Amino acid sequence: MAEQAGPDADAAIGFKPLYAQVRERMMRRLVEGEWSPGMLLPSEIELARQLNVSQGTVRKALDSMTADNLLIRRQGRGTYVAEPEESRILFQFFRLAPDEGAPSFPDSRVLSTGHAKPTKTETKALGLSGDEQVFRIERIRSLSDQPILIETITLPEARFPDFDHLTIIPNNLYRLYSERWGITIGSAEERLKAIAASKRDAARLGCDAGEPLLLISRVARDLEKRPVELRWSRCISREIHYAVNLR
Repeated sequence: MAEQAGPDADAAIGFKPLYAQVRERMMRRLVEGEWSPGMLLPSEIELARQLNVSQGTVRKALDSMTADNLLIRRQGRGTYVAEPEESRILFQFFRLAPDEGAPSFPDSRVLSTGHAKPTKTETKALGLSGDEQVFRIERIRSLSDQPILIETITLPEARFPDFDHLTIIPNNLYRLYSERWGITIGSAEERLKAIAASKRDAARLGCDAGEPLLLISRVARDLEKRPVELRWSRCISREIHYAVNLR
């Protein structure tokens, strides 16, 4: 008899490889908070028993989630839910690297925060309704005390209640989203474009107005693929570059 991923798997998920069905059931545990960041998962044998599938099917599903940086395998210790650590975010979501030397995570300084009515671009990118409000953060980020970019970050107010009550906004926002609101960033889409520095950005970056900047627009999504953050980064690229590996 063929193994199944539970009595309601076929109706809920449809015709997919069994390991993909198992992955989706385990993803629900992440989304619903049953499995939290840093948590040690049950063994493959126990998960296979819970899901009524073979250990090999569970291993394949776990391998898939590990490849997507959702889980971390630690030799001799087990499988853990990935935490949004700076080292992981650096290589998964931060693509700017110095022309010379090893990549590092930039420091940040918040310039302004506040509630606002979303623009048309923000409304579309974040899938908002007409009456929803957003919370905006503007900050400057530096490497070795040298400003390299200005960020404007827009968040749906409904997904991040009481954001304005924070006394400190940490450098690692994705960890904050996860720990305070249970929102894990699972993927992001970025677009790149060349622009000229405005007088305002030039003054903060220490460059001339009109100097070429790299504009990176990013929409970050949660584990259910819903947009939760729009980020506009204006980068001065005198000594840094945007790096990505194509496979």
